[in-house]
Amino acid sequence: MAGHHNHPLALDPALVKYNNMFLNRHKYFRWTGRTARITFAYVVAFPALIGYLAYTTDGKWDMRGKRRGDTIVEF
Repeated sequence: MAGHHNHPLALDPALVKYNNMFLNRHKYFRWTGRTARITFAYVVAFPALIGYLAYTTDGKWDMRGKRRGDTIVEF
């Protein structure tokens, strides 16, 4: 058993091709306008938007210690 590589099932050629593409993706990557825009959106724009929203809404709502009928707005 140990050391023997007997495969009772045949490997699917499409899965082998996909695995090779997945492992070698970095070799074929090229910066294009599309990949630059997507990278900018996920690395800069989206975190900046979330940071801006967090900064502007900081302290405006207090969810702790409220009773029915009390407002959650603190400003």
